[in-house]
Amino acid sequence: VQLQASGGGLVQTGGSLRLSCAASGGTFSDYAMGWFRQAPGKEREFVAAISWSGGTTHYADSLWGRFTISRDDAKKTVYLQMNSLMSEDTGVYYCAAPRATMPWDLLESQYDYWGQGTLVTVSS
Repeated sequence: VQLQASGGGLVQTGGSLRLSCAASGGTFSDYAMGWFRQAPGKEREFVAAISWSGGTTHYADSLWGRFTISRDDAKKTVYLQMNSLMSEDTGVYYCAAPRATMPWDLLESQYDYWGQGTLVTVSS
Protein backbone atom coordinates (compact mmCIF):
# COMPACT_ATOMS: atom_id res chain seq x y z
CA VAL A 1 0.00 0.00 0.00
CA GLN A 2 1.23 3.50 -0.82
CA LEU A 3 0.47 6.42 1.47
CA GLN A 4 0.35 10.13 0.68
CA ALA A 5 0.08 12.61 3.54
CA SER A 6 -1.13 16.17 3.06
CA GLY A 7 -2.69 19.08 4.89
CA GLY A 8 0.27 20.47 6.77
CA GLY A 9 1.07 24.14 6.89
CA LEU A 10 1.66 27.17 9.05
CA VAL A 11 -0.86 27.87 11.79
CA GLN A 12 -0.95 30.12 14.82
CA THR A 13 -1.01 28.84 18.36
CA GLY A 14 -4.53 27.77 19.26
CA GLY A 15 -5.47 27.11 15.66
CA SER A 16 -6.52 23.90 13.93
CA LEU A 17 -5.41 21.77 11.02
CA ARG A 18 -6.69 18.58 9.49
CA LEU A 19 -4.16 16.22 8.00
CA SER A 20 -5.12 13.63 5.42
CA CYS A 21 -3.44 10.45 4.35
CA ALA A 22 -4.63 8.89 1.12
CA ALA A 23 -3.89 5.25 0.44
CA SER A 24 -3.56 3.45 -2.84
CA GLY A 25 -3.04 -0.22 -3.56
CA GLY A 26 -4.18 -2.96 -1.26
CA THR A 27 -7.51 -3.17 0.52
CA PHE A 28 -7.57 -0.12 2.76
CA SER A 29 -10.04 -1.59 5.22
CA ASP A 30 -7.52 -4.35 6.01
CA TYR A 31 -5.08 -1.86 7.47
CA ALA A 32 -4.89 -0.25 10.84
CA MET A 33 -3.45 3.23 10.48
CA GLY A 34 -1.24 5.41 12.59
CA TRP A 35 0.14 8.92 12.74
CA PHE A 36 3.62 9.75 13.99
CA ARG A 37 5.48 13.00 14.19
CA GLN A 38 9.05 14.18 14.39
CA ALA A 39 9.88 17.52 15.93
CA PRO A 40 13.11 19.29 14.99
CA GLY A 41 16.04 17.62 16.68
CA LYS A 42 13.91 14.90 18.23
CA GLU A 43 13.06 11.30 17.50
CA ARG A 44 9.87 10.34 15.77
CA GLU A 45 7.04 9.66 18.20
CA PHE A 46 3.63 8.05 18.16
CA VAL A 47 0.65 10.38 17.88
CA ALA A 48 -2.49 8.35 17.21
CA ALA A 49 -3.76 5.11 15.70
CA ILE A 50 -7.02 3.63 14.53
CA SER A 51 -8.10 0.04 14.03
CA TRP A 52 -9.26 -1.53 10.77
CA SER A 53 -12.89 -0.96 11.61
CA GLY A 54 -12.38 2.48 13.05
CA GLY A 55 -13.95 1.29 16.25
CA THR A 56 -10.80 1.61 18.31
CA THR A 57 -8.55 4.63 18.54
CA HIS A 58 -5.55 5.39 20.68
CA TYR A 59 -3.66 8.60 21.37
CA ALA A 60 -0.42 9.68 22.90
CA ASP A 61 -1.03 10.86 26.45
CA SER A 62 0.72 14.15 25.77
CA LEU A 63 -2.01 15.28 23.36
CA TRP A 64 -4.52 15.92 26.16
CA GLY A 65 -7.46 15.11 23.90
CA ARG A 66 -6.71 17.79 21.31
CA PHE A 67 -6.33 15.46 18.33
CA THR A 68 -8.82 13.10 16.70
CA ILE A 69 -8.02 10.31 14.27
CA SER A 70 -10.67 9.00 11.90
CA ARG A 71 -10.93 7.07 8.67
CA ASP A 72 -13.11 6.94 5.60
CA ASP A 73 -12.69 3.59 3.94
CA ALA A 74 -14.71 4.63 0.90
CA LYS A 75 -12.18 7.37 0.25
CA LYS A 76 -9.24 5.25 1.42
CA THR A 77 -8.20 8.09 3.65
CA VAL A 78 -7.27 8.53 7.28
CA TYR A 79 -7.49 11.93 8.94
CA LEU A 80 -5.91 13.64 11.90
CA GLN A 81 -7.89 16.60 13.20
CA MET A 82 -5.63 18.76 15.33
CA ASN A 83 -7.12 21.45 17.55
CA SER A 84 -5.70 23.90 20.07
CA LEU A 85 -2.32 23.60 18.44
CA MET A 86 0.75 24.51 20.43
CA SER A 87 4.32 25.25 19.42
CA GLU A 88 5.28 21.81 20.71
CA ASP A 89 3.15 20.28 17.94
CA THR A 90 5.52 21.61 15.29
CA GLY A 91 7.09 18.85 13.25
CA VAL A 92 6.77 16.55 10.30
CA TYR A 93 3.74 14.32 10.53
CA TYR A 94 3.79 10.86 8.98
CA CYS A 95 1.01 8.43 8.37
CA ALA A 96 1.84 4.76 8.51
CA ALA A 97 0.32 1.34 8.26
CA PRO A 98 1.38 -2.06 9.56
CA ARG A 99 0.99 -5.11 7.39
CA ALA A 100 -2.53 -5.98 6.36
CA THR A 101 -4.67 -7.38 9.22
CA MET A 102 -2.01 -6.54 11.80
CA PRO A 103 -3.18 -4.41 14.72
CA TRP A 104 -2.07 -0.86 15.33
CA ASP A 105 0.90 -0.36 17.60
CA LEU A 106 2.71 2.36 19.49
CA LEU A 107 6.05 1.34 18.03
CA GLU A 108 7.08 2.66 14.65
CA SER A 109 9.03 -0.54 14.05
CA GLN A 110 5.70 -2.35 13.71
CA TYR A 111 4.69 -0.23 10.72
CA ASP A 112 5.73 -1.33 7.25
CA TYR A 113 4.31 1.42 5.08
CA TRP A 114 4.97 5.13 5.47
CA GLY A 115 3.83 8.29 3.82
CA GLN A 116 6.31 10.99 2.90
CA GLY A 117 5.42 13.32 5.75
CA THR A 118 3.75 16.69 5.89
CA LEU A 119 5.17 19.66 7.79
CA VAL A 120 3.16 21.36 10.50
CA THR A 121 4.50 24.62 11.88
CA VAL A 122 2.78 26.26 14.82
CA SER A 123 3.81 29.85 15.42
CA SER A 124 3.18 31.93 18.50
